[in-house]
Order: sequence, then C-alpha cells, then structure tokens
Amino acid sequence: MTRWPEHIPGTTVHARKGRAEHSFRYGVDYVLIDPDSQDGPRLFARNARGFAAVQDRDHGGPRGDGEGAPWARRVLAERGLDMARVDQLLLLTQPSFLGMVFNPVSFWMAFETREGRPALIAVIAEVNNTFGDRHSYLCAKPGFAEIEKSDIVHTTKVFHVSPFREIAGHYSFRFHMGEERVSILILHGEEGGETLFATLAGPRLRLTSWGLLRAALRRPFGGARVLSLIYWQALRLKLKGANYRTRPEPPTEEIT
Repeated sequence: MTRWPEHIPGTTVHARKGRAEHSFRYGVDYVLIDPDSQDGPRLFARNARGFAAVQDRDHGGPRGDGEGAPWARRVLAERGLDMARVDQLLLLTQPSFLGMVFNPVSFWMAFETREGRPALIAVIAEVNNTFGDRHSYLCAKPGFAEIEKSDIVHTTKVFHVSPFREIAGHYSFRFHMGEERVSILILHGEEGGETLFATLAGPRLRLTSWGLLRAALRRPFGGARVLSLIYWQALRLKLKGANYRTRPEPPTEEIT
C-alpha cells in the first residue's frame, strides 16, 4: 500500500558551543515520501523532471549514482534487520526545485506496525558534505527495538562534514515521528567540551502544488540557497577564529 507524500515546512537550528560559539536558524522544506510510490501533486515528480522532485539517483549509494529504496533495504538486511518486520519504508529529504538540490542530511526510516500504529525501528541518516562525499549512519537499538521519542541513539563520527569540526567524538540522535509533527535532534560532542546541536522540526502536512509554490517563494533557489547559506555560515565561523581543517579522505565503508 502506497501513501501520499507529506510536506514538512520546518525549521533547522544549529548551535555550536565551545571556543568559537555560533548559532543560526533557517526555514527548510522537507518531504516525507514512500519511495515506491509515484503519487503526488502535479508539481511534484519522482525520477522525472518537475518543478519539485525527488530522484533515486540522489539517494542510496554514491552521490549521483544512487539506487534509492533497494539500497536502503539491502543495508538494513545486511545489518541484521528481518525485512519481513518492515511494514513501511519512508524517505525524509529536501526535494529539488527546478533541478537544484543539495541535502546535508536525509533520513531513511523503517517502521513496523505495532498495535495498529507505525513504530520506528531503524533510521539511516544519509549525510552529504560540500566536497562531493557521502556517508551514512545506521541508527538502531539492540534487536531493532522501537526507537521512542525519549531514546538517544549513539554512533561514532567518522565522516568529514564541516571543516570547523574534528572527525572525532560521537553523534547522538533523537527521533520523534508524531502523527502531526516531525522532530529530530543531532548532537555532536568532542573532547574538551566542544559541542554542536542540530535540530529539524516541523508539522506533517499533505503535500500540495500550492504548498510547493509557497515554499519556493519563501525560500527560492532550492539547493543553491542551501549551499550559499552553508558557505555564509562558514565565513562567519572563520571570522570568529574557528580552526579550519582540510578535507581528509572519506571512509572506505559507506555505512557506520
């Protein structure tokens, strides 16, 4: 059974604590889609040109050569999840607008039906940096137990994202997929008290062409806007004296 895509007109907040304190807050537009479905409003396309679109080639596997949902299912199965338990696999991501897209992070979410409700049991956080690299983090509890909103899932950081952060320490993830709202928290802690908080939160709305038009008017230029804001915040950090680190070789494994 496929489902109509949802629009999450949300807010992302980043706050850095430590030697060079810094924070910012921006509006973002995500979609929550069934990757096996072609349903959607007229201005939304799947694997085709459109005003707004989500392309499988942008997700799952190397950037520009992704496989989409088959990749996510293979990753989960290879790491021990019985796929017969997965009643629904969804993708939370930013769509392209007029062909322009850059996703700092997207989320593949696996759900199991429990007592008539969807229970989140695994998340693949698919991370892209501005250097053309991609790495993914599998977030799950032992035995793929339900990830509840109070749970914190930890993983080791191995991937270079910001040139102002070390490849060290751990990520802590917290997910809440409520019936009416999405909320995700990511905390990166380093030795010496350096921390970074990143959040994504917003309501779950039915995706419509009118909603996509409003999103494009509020936040024009799609991926070009995202990249320009990343570079602008990097400049601000540099002016505050943050240490710049050159890009190391990405990890050879695609999943942590």
